[in-house]
Amino acid sequence: MNPTRIADLLHPFLDHHLSDAQLGHISTYIDLLLRWNARINLTAIRDPEEIVTRHFGESLFAASCLFPTVVEPDARASATDAATAQRQENAAPGASPAVIDLGSGAGFPGLPIKIWAPHIHLTLIESHQKKATFLREIARALTLTDVNVFSARAEGFPEGQGTVVTLRAVERFDRALPDAARLLAPSGRLALLISRAQLTRAHQLLPDFVWQDPRPIPLSTSRILALASRP
Repeated sequence: MNPTRIADLLHPFLDHHLSDAQLGHISTYIDLLLRWNARINLTAIRDPEEIVTRHFGESLFAASCLFPTVVEPDARASATDAATAQRQENAAPGASPAVIDLGSGAGFPGLPIKIWAPHIHLTLIESHQKKATFLREIARALTLTDVNVFSARAEGFPEGQGTVVTLRAVERFDRALPDAARLLAPSGRLALLISRAQLTRAHQLLPDFVWQDPRPIPLSTSRILALASRP
């Protein structure tokens, strides 16, 4: 898909322009997603432009809220230079943020967050083996580093590891949300991309968490980003 068109479609979701390298990653991602989607059911959305707005737009909106400081890469700088600059700007001393995407499916929101914030260490938890294989293929194709695909159920992953734990469009929400909370480090944040109708249930499932005011997803009447942490 044309990177310029991708940038236009993502404009409502971001107050920061993506670099040419980031737009190229998204273009390659879409091409691979459409190719794999013909063989395994990764997404019910088939239209490339709708994939940009529904999947990448929502995921990158979350990324910009979680990691708002982004260094503008110089047009002459290499992708490595840009990633290094962003890592220095964003990372806490001694460690990169550990982002865990639970029930990653086709990679949303985890992989777009990695494209936005290449300094993070990303773990994608996906028990479906063919989907896990797709996630590894995307990471290879985009030459993303510090990406781990955990192809088993969340119960088998060590608890308390996530600086950020994300959850989006998972089955069995009542079971998945407590699993996400278990994966969260004591000072970490939950980031839920859910409908407004699910927010009350999220509060009921995690009554001890401190919830921020939900942030509406651009171009949606019902989707929100809900952020929460332990007191």
